[in-house]
Amino acid sequence: MTPELFRQRLASGQLPRLLDIRTPYERDSFSLGGLHLPLDELLLRIDEIPADWKENEVIVYCGTGLQSAIAARILAKRGFTGVDHLEGGIEAYLSL
Repeated sequence: MTPELFRQRLASGQLPRLLDIRTPYERDSFSLGGLHLPLDELLLRIDEIPADWKENEVIVYCGTGLQSAIAARILAKRGFTGVDHLEGGIEAYLSL
């Protein structure tokens, strides 16, 4: 998902489910909210993601978009059908 579309969705109140895959330190500096599962723990803790997220839109985000793209592919392989990631991450979103 592009940062522009993400911003529009947030402004319209159409909040998708958010998954923050950054480290706790990164999350402490700024957060868009959502469930927090660091990428290095994602496979170990994937069962903590609510079951209804598998069939609904989930936007994964990180700092630059690289790790969130990896996490989105992992989730898609695990059966999440509506998963996408925030292109460019928080950096791109905040630069709008």
